[in-house]
Order: sequence, then structure tokens, then C-alpha cells
Amino acid sequence: HIVLYHRIIAMYTSATSIRAMACPRQRSSMRGEESSMRAQVAPLHQPRLSRTPVVIRSSKKVQASAQPASKGASASSASSAPKSTPKISAEEARELYRDMFLGREFEEMCAQMYYRGKMFGFVHLYSGQEAVSTGVIKACLKKHDFVSSTYRDHVHAISKGVSSKKVMAELFGKKTGVCRGQGGSMHMFDKEHGLLGGYAFIGEGIPVGVGAAFTSAYTRRVLGEEDHDAVAVNFFGDGTCNVGQFYESLNMASLYKLPVIFVVENNKWAIGMSHARATSTSSLADSEPWIYKKGEAFGMPGVHVDGMDVLKVREVAMEAVARARRGDGPTLIECETYRFRGHSLADPDELRDPKEKEHYASRDPIPRMKEYMLKNGLATEAEIKEIEKDVVAEVEDAVEFADESPKPDMSQLLENVFADPKGFGIGPDGQYRYMQPGFTSGTAAVS
Repeated sequence: HIVLYHRIIAMYTSATSIRAMACPRQRSSMRGEESSMRAQVAPLHQPRLSRTPVVIRSSKKVQASAQPASKGASASSASSAPKSTPKISAEEARELYRDMFLGREFEEMCAQMYYRGKMFGFVHLYSGQEAVSTGVIKACLKKHDFVSSTYRDHVHAISKGVSSKKVMAELFGKKTGVCRGQGGSMHMFDKEHGLLGGYAFIGEGIPVGVGAAFTSAYTRRVLGEEDHDAVAVNFFGDGTCNVGQFYESLNMASLYKLPVIFVVENNKWAIGMSHARATSTSSLADSEPWIYKKGEAFGMPGVHVDGMDVLKVREVAMEAVARARRGDGPTLIECETYRFRGHSLADPDELRDPKEKEHYASRDPIPRMKEYMLKNGLATEAEIKEIEKDVVAEVEDAVEFADESPKPDMSQLLENVFADPKGFGIGPDGQYRYMQPGFTSGTAAVS
């Protein structure tokens, strides 16, 4: 992370000089073409053209949304619009709300535990981005589907069904954790729930997810298991879209029509580097560095969606997942979202404009979903409070469980390191070699 940070600072300095060299006449003409009205979200087979990066509306008439009118819409048109009707059941809506609230409550508790010295190393929180995890994983995926995450992986794991107790215990470095305390914050993995891991280095998990999708396609097309319909979802940030593995994976996924969905959680910042400063536009006609448009170059649909609206994310994800299960290939989804905290808990978060943070905080996906549920009769205030009370109790139980759990045994130290269980790691007597006299001094007998 330290090396990456210094590289980013260097990029920042270079980008400032390069930006000054750009043609001012061309830049001004591009700005003049910008429209105050947000372009519409088109179906998956027709990537929409958008310009301003603030509010997203849907041409699909996403009625299941608490999204306010865009800046370009008049007050009269907004007030005269017909009342939306629910397109989601009460049970589904409550499940989504609970998952988002659990993600937020869990992450905020992690912050408390980190500052109390219960967690160590880098801890990257997901607060603010819950609509993406819930709208894709909780709403659309099955247990046998795969998820490849990033270093911001706690909530992805919980949405996929991993116990919050096991995730918290892993963060505490305890034996009862999802990786028995050996993975920590950035390396959650759970075979049972198809969680392929969190990855500390950006882009690492994308080829892994593509590999899982290849396995699924091979099982169905070559081995003839027609009922095998597992899909893989890769999550990554806007900064990852500038690394080679991203493009290589898009190419392979499209070439073999793999059942994989690429979900870009564009929170506008790669650590302390603004997305607009670090990424070029996809065409001369654009004034913004849209990521979803990169899909078209590889023959796959690219979609941009409001990542602060769980129901819009759910709608786009459902179509992408259905497309993958049919065998129609991959989809690239750009979810415009925002993290409410710094890059990690070690980040003082001094680079982002306070007005920008206030803008996105006003679009918090959790209260927006609550408002939608109340407005459409999907839950009462009392029922929502009961959900929240239940979540708070679950998180407190997770902390208690993690705190009381035992630390990993020393016998775990060399597990999963050596392929041969009787090789260098374990001696003929079944005991670990590091426990033998003289091991640390290099005088232990090695057969």
C-alpha cells in the first residue's frame, strides 16, 4: 500500500502537467455540449450515453426507486408524475433493507473495534456502497454462484451468506474466523458460499472470477450438465479499470461468452486519486471517463446505474445475471457509488471536497430504501425498527463471539504452505519441523 501510495502521488503530479497540455479549445467545446439533464439508463443490449456524473434516471421506468427527480427535471413535472407502484414484494424489500443495514452496522462497528485495538493492519470499510453489494449479491445470486471481491470485502461476504460472526472473528484474527484468523480484513474466503476471496492488490480477483465462469461454462457445454447454471460476479473499483488484467479478462470473457458479470464500484476515488484525473475518456465525444463504455469494445453490453439506489442496481443486475445464465455472455456494469469514509481507517480523508461528500451523503441508500418502503406500504415504521434492532443485536453478538474466540494455534503456521504434508513443513513423526530443536538456527535434521 505504501508503494502504491507513492506511485499515485507521482501520477497526480504527472497528471497535472499533462492536463495543462490538453487543447483548451477542445475542452471548452466539450463542456459546452454537456447537458443538465441526466441521460437515461438503457436496457443491457443498448448501452446508454450519459454525460454528468451526478444523478441517474432510468428509461426503463424503474418504479421501485426512491430516486429524487434529476436536476434537469422541473418541479411541476416531478410533482405531476403518477405515483409509483411497488415492483418488489414486502418480504424481498425487507430482506434487502436488512442486508444493507447489517452491512452498515457491521462496518461502523469495525471502526470502533479497530480504534480500540481489536483489529490490526489495514481495514477498508464499505459504508455508503451497500446498495451495490445488496442489489447484486443478495438480490440476484444463488448459493452456488461465485463472487470475487476486493480488499473492501466484509460486506460482500455477508451478503453472500457468510456468518457475520465468522467475518468479525476473522477481522479479530481468531481461530473461529472464516479463514481461521489467517486471512484478516482483506482476504475473506468461503468455499461453501462461493466467495472466491478478497484481494489486497487491485485486479487480482478478476481473472479468478473469470476462471470460475469458465469452469461453469465448461461443465455445462462440454460435460453436458445442462442444469449447471452458476454465474460469477467480479467486484472491483474504478482504479482497477486502468490495469491490464481488467482488459485481458474482458477479452476472454467475451471470446468464450462466459457467464460472468463485471461490477465496477465506481466510488470516484482510487485511494486519493480522483477518477476523472486518472482515467481518460472512451471517445472524443465524451467529457467524462465512463467505464461502462469499455464493454462495447469487447462486444459486451455496458450499463451505467445509480449505485446509491439498491432497486436500480437490483434491476440491472437481475437482467445481467439472467443473460449470463442463458449463455448469452458477460456484462459490464458501472455502479456510481461513494464511500463515506477514507480509503482505509488509516486514511484521514482530507483530499475529497466536503461538498462532494455532503452531496453523496444526502443520497445514502439506506434511508432512501426506508422511505420507499414506507411510502409504498412494504413495511411500517415499527417493522423497520424491529429489523434494525435485530441487526444491532446480531452485530453485538458477532463482536462478543469474536472477542471470546481463541487465537489460532501455532500448529496452523505452516498449514496450506507446503503441498506435500510430509515435506519440509511436517516431519516423519507428524510434528511440525519448526517445533523441532535447532529449527530456527538451521541445524534441525531435514530428510
